[in-house]
Amino acid sequence: MYQYDQIDQTLVDQRVAQYRDQTQRFLAGQLSEDDFRALRLRNGLYIQKHAPMLRISIPYGLLRPDQVRMLGRIAREFDKGYGHFSTRQNMQFNWPKLEQVPDILALLATVQLHGIQTSGNCIRNVTSDHLAGVAADELEDPRPWCEYVRQWATLHPEFSYLPRKFKIAVTGSPADRAASRVHDVGLHLVKNEQGEVGFEVLVGGGLGRAPMIGHVIREFLPKKDLLAYLEAILRVYNLEGRRDNIHKARIKILVKAIGPDKFRELVEEEFAAAKDTAPVFDAAGFERIKSYFAPKAYETLQDQDVVSGKPQEFRNWYQYNTRKHKVAGYRAVFLSLKSPKRPPGDITADELDHVAALAEQYSLGEIRSTHDQNVLFAHVKQSDLFALWQQLKLHDLATANIGTLTDMICCPGGDFCALANARSIPLAEQINERFDSLDYLYDLGEIQLKMSGCMNGCGHHSVGHIGVLGVDKDGEEWYQITLGGSTGGHDASLGKVIGPSVAHDDVAETIERIINVFVEHRQEEERFLDTFRRIGVAPFKAKVYAPADQAA
Repeated sequence: MYQYDQIDQTLVDQRVAQYRDQTQRFLAGQLSEDDFRALRLRNGLYIQKHAPMLRISIPYGLLRPDQVRMLGRIAREFDKGYGHFSTRQNMQFNWPKLEQVPDILALLATVQLHGIQTSGNCIRNVTSDHLAGVAADELEDPRPWCEYVRQWATLHPEFSYLPRKFKIAVTGSPADRAASRVHDVGLHLVKNEQGEVGFEVLVGGGLGRAPMIGHVIREFLPKKDLLAYLEAILRVYNLEGRRDNIHKARIKILVKAIGPDKFRELVEEEFAAAKDTAPVFDAAGFERIKSYFAPKAYETLQDQDVVSGKPQEFRNWYQYNTRKHKVAGYRAVFLSLKSPKRPPGDITADELDHVAALAEQYSLGEIRSTHDQNVLFAHVKQSDLFALWQQLKLHDLATANIGTLTDMICCPGGDFCALANARSIPLAEQINERFDSLDYLYDLGEIQLKMSGCMNGCGHHSVGHIGVLGVDKDGEEWYQITLGGSTGGHDASLGKVIGPSVAHDDVAETIERIINVFVEHRQEEERFLDTFRRIGVAPFKAKVYAPADQAA
């Protein structure tokens, strides 16, 4: 992974000192609430329902053991003993004291972590495929390009005060495990007819109040033009994007308003006009960045049968929580943060310490956070899988449910967030209680359940196979259900609302009714999403809103 040089470290250290001074001036009454708000947001600090929330940037989800231990230390000393992984691969702490945040940032800086640009109307953390560099279906490792973009975007003076936040995802696989089609900009590494590798560029995706799938505005962009083209996109957005209405300020609204063809035309004009002043591709600098992502020192091994003679519990875990690695003799391993005992995405300080130690022992010292709020060990020898599984079981990190209904995405919701209309975490508890048989979940196959406590869509409900959105009705919690969403590959789609919202206590039963329709209409090993697309919303709607005696 990328290693800071003196410039990187100096920048982060200076930012800590700057923010410490800003905090002290605010606490002394020398900065107003409004003035301080813009400053704290640029360092990842929100004011939530009960306490501040600090968001830590994890560029493209990559972590070292010392960084994970530091996150555990902060959770233990400055929070309530745990942290939360978000859908954009970052970590969030929900209980820091405002006056202690500079001390937290100072500690983070010692291990090359920070909160810079994790909030505010700027370019946010660049995300990527959590299997980048090890996936067999990958055209090229996208992480060097993520780092290249990150360095360009950090404190970029022209794009520090955009109309709204701006998110970029980069992927090298057609499977699109980075959800790039619902980002402001999605970058796909592709190959043209001449065999050259460049980027397909999508613009205008996003979730929240007006969810949209991004539009392709360039089918092939040469690598050397990446930063110049991104500047052209952002300059058009900066000039044309709305600033009079926060709900209409995202680039997706601009693209929809003028149309993707017109937006493409404006970007191409700006791209051509700015050629003489645009960033020039630094081949040597990029090769330096790329060197930090060289293949690991893998042993020469052969693939082997590691499940024969092992307990069924281990066999299930191997099937659901591990993935093929491009190097023979290795597997990528998901550490599930979706056991029935925890809110999805939460991890304790002690568990963070254990994860760091296990990564050193079993994953060549590398940890990754995933888009789906889990953790990944990308480099595990197949011969070590059983021993690793035994260790993960001891720490509640081996629930064999990756890709199943209970591997749900869930935002913190009304328990923490001041913006939420309803709680999300109690729904996860409901669903885990209702669907407590792993064998049944395995029979159902892949189902992506995603839940958000409000229209901001932090839980990605709009693109869930089953989406749950919290809404407020006269001070009571109700939930709107959508079906048929997807972020995968070229068939990304937005979910369709099936009907009126349902009461808090009825959510798990509603999902069970939906599942029953799927089971009734499913053909052979058909996925939930495929069944929904084949039969449409009507059968689900009829069952969900049928009287109790007819829904059984």
